[in-house]
Amino acid sequence: MSKKALSPQERSAAARARLLAAANELFYAEGVQSVGIDRVIERAGVAKATLYSAFGSKDGLVRAYLQARHAATAERMARELEARYDTPKERLVGVFEVQGLSFIEPGFRGCAFIGASADAPPGGVVEQTAQDYRTWLHELFFDLAQQTGAKDAKALAQQLVLLYDGAGISAWMDRDPSAETAARTVAAAIVDAAIPD
Repeated sequence: MSKKALSPQERSAAARARLLAAANELFYAEGVQSVGIDRVIERAGVAKATLYSAFGSKDGLVRAYLQARHAATAERMARELEARYDTPKERLVGVFEVQGLSFIEPGFRGCAFIGASADAPPGGVVEQTAQDYRTWLHELFFDLAQQTGAKDAKALAQQLVLLYDGAGISAWMDRDPSAETAARTVAAAIVDAAIPD
């Protein structure tokens, strides 16, 4: 049985996917600024011209890497919140349990956006892409807080974003996935205090 040859578009898509997978692995583990494109190209097993035709530049690859991380996080959050929890109040606290799923993954190194932002120049592609992620995170908490009938949804969302950030940093820096449980306990108390009976 002969194998069908890939079309140029299929080959291009496969090479793009390999580059993105290599970038995800290397950028997340070692940092966006410290990993050069030559290492990504070597890991992906593609020609340098392929990177430039697929992403235009390292900045384009960094943007695609961060956008893919954002999309995966948002998709997982939406899917798991819907599957696990029935009410907006349960979902608001449940965000921390869903976040905690990443804490137990092999190679967990905290938030990709915090890591990339730590040494990125201001005003660049990392800052722009990280801002999109941060907007999504704030809106996630704000929308859920509004759905619960919280007295001050904006303040509640801000408190929960701070807790979310702290849980991620604690899980990574302390190598302690139980940060999820602690954060969820605190979140439940904050949510209970903010939502009228």
